[in-house]
Amino acid sequence: METTTLAVRTGGDERVVDLTAQVGDALDAWGAVEGLLSVFVPHATAGVAVLETGAGSDEDLLRALGDILPAAGPQGRGWHHAHGSPGHGRDHVLPAIVSPSMVVPVLEGRPALGTWQSVCLVDTNRDNADRTVRLSFVRG
Repeated sequence: METTTLAVRTGGDERVVDLTAQVGDALDAWGAVEGLLSVFVPHATAGVAVLETGAGSDEDLLRALGDILPAAGPQGRGWHHAHGSPGHGRDHVLPAIVSPSMVVPVLEGRPALGTWQSVCLVDTNRDNADRTVRLSFVRG
């Protein structure tokens, strides 16, 4: 198995970060041809997703997450997990909705994604500006 970590600076804003180019660079460095790529974010307040970016879907995802996980908490009653900035409890629920891991097939040295799909980090936590993403590749 080949493995590496990516350091991703998300800053103090909610954001979706496209990792597809960095995933491709790692596969190139490993001389990957076919196999499975695990993408994992070892944080309690972030996730990874496959989605279209650049056409508004990333902003739509963040808006939808804001609707599902409002900063004020369910029905405006707050979050039980209350440390950090206001609304931070929602960030700890995020990985139950946007998984912290995924497996992507690799064919001919590239992630086998659809035309408009990208591998993305989803981070709503404004308290942690630096993230780590672990890539692990198992040859087929």
